[in-house]
Amino acid sequence: MSRGDKAYELFLAGYNCTQAVVGAFADVIGMDFDAAVRFGSGFGGGVGRLREVCGTFSGAVIAINVLYGYSDPKNVKAKAGLYARIQELAAKFRQDNGSIICKELLGLSKPEGSPVPEARTAEYYKKRPCPELCRYSANMVEEYIREHPPIKE
Repeated sequence: MSRGDKAYELFLAGYNCTQAVVGAFADVIGMDFDAAVRFGSGFGGGVGRLREVCGTFSGAVIAINVLYGYSDPKNVKAKAGLYARIQELAAKFRQDNGSIICKELLGLSKPEGSPVPEARTAEYYKKRPCPELCRYSANMVEEYIREHPPIKE
């Protein structure tokens, strides 16, 4: 099963968009599944349902951070390298999906203004691109890892 299919299934199981993507990579990023989905829990709905950066893209960034990130705050080269990776992935996401902004992807003029998630009904899934965006983001990260194997230090 591809990481995209796993993320898709996790979203349909009730995890938010970020949790679905991060959860699909829990083993790859060396995290316990429960810890991984907890880590991604507040990023759903474009960060706390604010409809800002798409949660599926945030999940991709979390996975990329763990695999390619840095810990030395003085390592400007590593910071610039990581930011370049993120910008490359953001450009790909935008090109393929039109935006990395949740409300734009959902066709909303403004956020709903409520922290309460919408019920996951058949109607919800008909109007939301989220499951497919979970698949897309996880597949994008899987392809990126394949093309740019992380170097373990």
